[in-house]
Amino acid sequence: MQLATLALAMGGFAIGTTEFMVMGLLPQIADGVAVDIPTAGHLISAYALGVVVGAPILAVSGARLPRRALLVALMTTYAVANALSALAGSYDLLLLARFLDGVPHGAFFGVASLVAADLARPGRQGRAVAMVMLGLSVANVVGVPAATFLGQHLGWRSAFWVAASLSMLTVALILAFVPTGPGNADATGRRELRLFAEPQAWLTLLAGAIGFGGMFALYSYIANVVTVVGGLPDGAVPVFLLVFGLGMVAGTWVAGALADWSVFRSLLGSSAAMAVLLVAFGLVAPTGWPSLLPAFLVAVSSSVLVVNLQLRLMDVAGDAQTLGAAMNHSSLNIGNAVGAWLGGLVIAAGWGYRAPSFVGAVLAVAGLLILLVSARAHRRDAAAAAQPGS
Repeated sequence: MQLATLALAMGGFAIGTTEFMVMGLLPQIADGVAVDIPTAGHLISAYALGVVVGAPILAVSGARLPRRALLVALMTTYAVANALSALAGSYDLLLLARFLDGVPHGAFFGVASLVAADLARPGRQGRAVAMVMLGLSVANVVGVPAATFLGQHLGWRSAFWVAASLSMLTVALILAFVPTGPGNADATGRRELRLFAEPQAWLTLLAGAIGFGGMFALYSYIANVVTVVGGLPDGAVPVFLLVFGLGMVAGTWVAGALADWSVFRSLLGSSAAMAVLLVAFGLVAPTGWPSLLPAFLVAVSSSVLVVNLQLRLMDVAGDAQTLGAAMNHSSLNIGNAVGAWLGGLVIAAGWGYRAPSFVGAVLAVAGLLILLVSARAHRRDAAAAAQPGS
């Protein structure tokens, strides 16, 4: 079980490196394909939209397939899309490649979370899912800073070749350690689509799509905040990415313990904390190095939010487990696209590179309000169920 979880976490590491390294290399990529920074920011949104489109389609169409075979197919596709990104000779082709890269993302994490939960001992499923997500967080400590450093010194295309190699390594580990098993013969597209009849599922998805966008409004333009606003050299960007990654690892670790206490209270607390910390980062950013602390804490709160959103959605999905697990990442990447897009808008409007942090705080507050609506509906439904004769 430990080796299988490691293999699945390696997939998270490959995906996390691929998704987040673009933020650190955005100036180099923009120069390489001859576009400005706000336009290059659309590459982040294109990946996110690929996740949004791919997660439900692949989850529904692959619900009956053997899960190990599906994981191998998803990561092989991921490797091919990364190679296409490395070879892209124009902005338009790179935009298409980034969209295709995002397509397997949500389905992989959804299926990997289900496999990890099935392999775990009773009562340890939440921690098993957190371990899979930990690969995504560790990527921000090791993979993203390393890929950013490599891209700055050997060209941004080299980072995509590394991402393709990590994807194929994941395929090898899955084949070696994840046990084979038959597909779920009872799973059907109609049953999976029942997820969208659950009001709590919609509220959870909406909270992720809006609230998590707060983190991406900041993170999408972190390289320019560090160098332009903070006045630090390019070499400081990997340091900030490393600190952000350490915050994600810490947050993912803490999220498992908080989930054992209360998934919903963890969601409320992390959303509120992220709103406050995004404002703090925007205020401290001109001081340079001192802004590392709020950056670290933003990452901690965002990771607690991600893990507990995953667990919440798996809990309210009912029989639609494959789609429910995958749609969390679709939701989060809507937040990715919204955050990057809104951040680019305020930058293009001339409000400066600090403005996305304040936009992010507004998004985090909006996500918190949606969770409060969800909590109220949950209490109302529980009270109705407790009535005699219900």
